Amino acid sequence: MKRLLYTGLILCLAAVFPGCTKDKSDASQVYDVVVVGGGVAGTSAAIQAARLGSSTLFLSEYEWIGGMLTSAGVSAVDGNYRLQSGLFGEFRDALVAHYGDNEALNTGWVSRTLFEPSVGNSILHDMVQAESDLTLWHNATVSEVKPDGDDYRLLVQVDGKEVAVTAHRLIDATELGDIAAALGVPYDLGMEAQSNTGEDIAPEESNNIIQDLTYVAILKEYDHAVEMEEPEGYDPAEFACCCKNDHCVQPKEPNRQLWSPTEMLRYGKLPNGKYMINWPIEGNDYYTNVVEASPEIREQEFARAKERTKRFLYFMHKELGFDHLGLADDEYPTADRFPFMPYHRESRRIKGVVRFDLNHLQHPYDQAQPLYRTCIAVGDYPVDHHHAAYTDTESLPDLHFHSIPSFGVPLGVVIPTSHPHLLVAEKSASISNIVNGTTRLQPVVMQLGQAAGALAALSVQEGKNPEEVSVRSVQRTLLEAGGYLMPYLDVTRESALFKPLQRIGVTGILRGEGRNVSWSNETWFRADDPLLYGEVFDLAAYFPDHAKYIEAWQAKPREQVTLESALELLSALSGNDVRSQFGEELDDILRDGTLTRGTFAYLLDRVLDPFKTEVRIDGTLIN
Repeated sequence: MKRLLYTGLILCLAAVFPGCTKDKSDASQVYDVVVVGGGVAGTSAAIQAARLGSSTLFLSEYEWIGGMLTSAGVSAVDGNYRLQSGLFGEFRDALVAHYGDNEALNTGWVSRTLFEPSVGNSILHDMVQAESDLTLWHNATVSEVKPDGDDYRLLVQVDGKEVAVTAHRLIDATELGDIAAALGVPYDLGMEAQSNTGEDIAPEESNNIIQDLTYVAILKEYDHAVEMEEPEGYDPAEFACCCKNDHCVQPKEPNRQLWSPTEMLRYGKLPNGKYMINWPIEGNDYYTNVVEASPEIREQEFARAKERTKRFLYFMHKELGFDHLGLADDEYPTADRFPFMPYHRESRRIKGVVRFDLNHLQHPYDQAQPLYRTCIAVGDYPVDHHHAAYTDTESLPDLHFHSIPSFGVPLGVVIPTSHPHLLVAEKSASISNIVNGTTRLQPVVMQLGQAAGALAALSVQEGKNPEEVSVRSVQRTLLEAGGYLMPYLDVTRESALFKPLQRIGVTGILRGEGRNVSWSNETWFRADDPLLYGEVFDLAAYFPDHAKYIEAWQAKPREQVTLESALELLSALSGNDVRSQFGEELDDILRDGTLTRGTFAYLLDRVLDPFKTEVRIDGTLIN
């Protein structure tokens, strides 16, 4: 099987999707948006751009699409179970429809959303094929990419031909950020020092160490013992403490819980008697850093990662007694039944127009840049780095499951500081190494791709550089697509309050409360709590001509806001009598007469619409 890689000017992607192609014999093909990379971000970027009416070419390096969710076999979704935003929510709904109900996806203990990779690939292809403005090519390489005036010109190798493609907007959704690197976009790789990011859990010195990758295997339960040849170099000591067993004497990570063999296997149990083998505790994680390596070196290292997984599978067979399990014969159409690609947890990280770090994530309202006003994606997984396979792992910060509140990701992370018509998604967005430990997960990456697709399409339609497109316009587009801007758990997408609270949330006038509850990272709007005067922020910034009304509120922060006070404020700021404006509807809105945070947010949105105030990409207001 040919693996297609990118490095320098040797890049990836494209081939034919029946019923969704153009004649590749054309001398040159021109598209509004070209998405390079068939992973989870690329898939969602292409779908969203096409849904906004942009002619979109989607180039996938394999015959499958979906990247880590499908092509790499990580078909256990990490996080966002209660934040099913945008296209991720659509994808999950399709999984529920396929398997019958929510509980049918809750087969293993690592996730509440587990599925067969082939099913995920089929669903994503259905979503792509439904878009008339979307062309998908599989199995091709890009031999050259370069600026061409305001456009980009790509040479694509496909079907034995070289096809010239012109992109008005280009999205790098490759696994390792190779398109951006080939174009000379500055980037970071490895861990930043505390002095660089101000993150208190970052290392004191920077380094080029990235997270372990994994060559996942999808096993199937057979009704007979499966023959397995002993791999070259097999030594049971390599996996001795992957779980509780007679070989385990001294775990490499003494503070990690050891599970029984059965519980280890159930970690990634999939529907229909299948198992995802992606085990981090002395299992099949593999350390290598080939992000900047040649295609040949990458191939060699990926082969070594696969060999480690083969040895682990043999350990499971011979030492743990799982001899009824073998590589699934109905998942991957590859010669060896392994996934198309390894699971990459880390990539280059571009230098973008903003950089999202742990301080922005944990304390969004205390930063010099109010990036929370520009959020376009949400996540709730802990900061989780895999470094156990690195030879000197003890020297690195312990970043397994560092608790954080749930969070929103700002739009500017997909916009590089150079190349105004290029956007970058997947795991190469402008984030810190620490934050990559949570933004790398499938739902967040899918949302970043969707935001990049929306921004690219709007940029073409408006004839603007992506950085010049209204942040609020992108946010409105994503809200209409069922996306979350802020990770509030109290109001779901189905509620009439969902969009008003999301809009008010990104203004910062009312703010959510982040919490850690056991393993759960949460943010609550507290929509049903009574409103206090001190819980209203930044009104003067949005309505500078009405400072006298606003100042009176700030004098009594712990008192509960009265209904009359709220109506007086809203009337003064809007220039209209709110009671007359709403009439009897106001009594229905207020019900028992208590002014809750949710009700006040709804009235703010209806009466004043502070969300209409435009913001710059760094979150500052444009008055």
